[in-house]
Amino acid sequence: MGMKPLLRLKPFLAKYKSTLVWGLVTVVMSNLFTVVQPLFVGRAIDALKTSLESRQIDSSGLLLYAGLIVGFSAVAGIFTFLTRQTIIVISRRIEYDLRNNFLSHIQKLSLSYFQNTPTGDLMAHATNDISAVRNALGPGIMYPTDTLMTFTMVLSIMLYKDWELTLLALIPLPFVSYAVFRLGKIVHLKFEERQEQFSKLTTRAQENLSGIRVVKAYVREAYEIGLFRSMSWDYLKKNLVLARVQSIMWPLMFLLIGFSLIITLYFGGVRVIDGQMTIGSLTAFFGYLIMLIWPMIAFGWVINILQQGAASMNRLTKILDTVPEIRDAESTNPALMSIRGGIEFKGVSFQHKNAARPALSNINLTIPQGTTLAIVGYTGSGKSTLVNLIPRLYDVTEGEVLVDGVDIRNIPLQVLRSSIGYVPQETFLFSDSILENISYGTDDGTETHVREAAEVSQIIRDVSDFPQEFSTMLGERGITLSGGQKQRTSIARAVMRKPKILILDDALSAVDTYTEEEILMRLRHVMKGRTSIIISHRISTVKDADQIVVLNEGRVAERGTHDELVESGGIYAELHRKQLLEEELDQL
Repeated sequence: MGMKPLLRLKPFLAKYKSTLVWGLVTVVMSNLFTVVQPLFVGRAIDALKTSLESRQIDSSGLLLYAGLIVGFSAVAGIFTFLTRQTIIVISRRIEYDLRNNFLSHIQKLSLSYFQNTPTGDLMAHATNDISAVRNALGPGIMYPTDTLMTFTMVLSIMLYKDWELTLLALIPLPFVSYAVFRLGKIVHLKFEERQEQFSKLTTRAQENLSGIRVVKAYVREAYEIGLFRSMSWDYLKKNLVLARVQSIMWPLMFLLIGFSLIITLYFGGVRVIDGQMTIGSLTAFFGYLIMLIWPMIAFGWVINILQQGAASMNRLTKILDTVPEIRDAESTNPALMSIRGGIEFKGVSFQHKNAARPALSNINLTIPQGTTLAIVGYTGSGKSTLVNLIPRLYDVTEGEVLVDGVDIRNIPLQVLRSSIGYVPQETFLFSDSILENISYGTDDGTETHVREAAEVSQIIRDVSDFPQEFSTMLGERGITLSGGQKQRTSIARAVMRKPKILILDDALSAVDTYTEEEILMRLRHVMKGRTSIIISHRISTVKDADQIVVLNEGRVAERGTHDELVESGGIYAELHRKQLLEEELDQL
């Protein structure tokens, strides 16, 4: 695989092409001003030797060389600063683009993707992997360019000065490159293993924090700490293996470069003794050889960085190449800008991936616009799955779902979903203010409208008791509110967008019957002319619906109004009888 995944970054680099070119120019300039410095040192030493022989020291000449070395170093330093300001800044910008791209791609993926991928995994990609890719882009571009330029320029001068000595001095260097190449492969593999372990570690930490109530309730703190410690230890070991491989690289480089210096010292010394070379030239030659040390070391270091970047980019690519299962397709009609809300299920069947049997089988159902449908049934009968098909959280496996007579797969996703107010079974609130949570689904978050929605869902009574009212900040996942308060906040959020279709999936289960009646009464008023679907286990919630459907094992077992279903003596009548008994017992 090698560096291939990094080619995926070409479009990102193309965006900053002009800055990149300017960055490469500064690299060339910085090198030009660095490479001539050993020549001045050599000249100065030869001038000093001549002065000593003639017993007359030419201080002005020496000062001139010293001034030139300082001046050239300063100019080279300025260009090096500019290189960092361009290339490293570009890498930071690309990191920013990549992170945003990554999140916007993840947001497009279907619900099933998140059911099969741990959150911690995605978190590790968004943090660790993107940082490794940035490293491959910043230092990974800057240092290879810099070292390549230094290497070419220095080698040219050395060959021009004394090609025989240069070739002798270079004998150990191919071994350096080979060692780097071999170790680089191992680094790539070990880095990938380390990143995978980091994903597992992040997942564990995230689950611990999200499920802190369960952990505490079951007194599993010690167990969780132990589990996390052993995973952490694995991560430490993988890090140490990586560090071990990387630590072999450096001493090996210095050892091989040491051989180069010994060769130069011996053969160069012989040349000086024979009068074929001046001491100044040999000093300059050493200066150049030392200049070659950094490119050879940097070469190893850069290979390391690039290997790590490639391993991370490979992990990111797997996600970025995942095509969202549910998306606008060619058949989507972009001219559809709104919906009215009549719904029809035609021969709908649905089966989850890896499930043994369908969750829904051959559902035929019509919900005229502006009416209320109630769905009841035992746990696991497919009630939530049925309503999840309307906003296309899942796509049907067979048959079709129509809204206003149009297959929902032909309605733009944005239009379809923004016309639906959906309160799922598991309410999710963000760690933000109550106001922000209620106005989450709309751009119209004025307090007047939020108050109206809060009035409908009856959360207004609780909010007015809070010291900061609507500005009250909620903890993570709304942990500061009770179950009923969360549900009512969620209902207010759905009502707030004035949806054409309102779906309440068991959204009143944590609310007492008196409050439930108040909410339903206000909802009827708000949803006049709009379509409502209510799932509930309570007969009191559904009895006034225009039509009631009973689901059993993924099929429509009964349908009709409350009175018709009670008379027919099926599942609905049985549920009704049980709940009447429960109420009587409560009163006793």
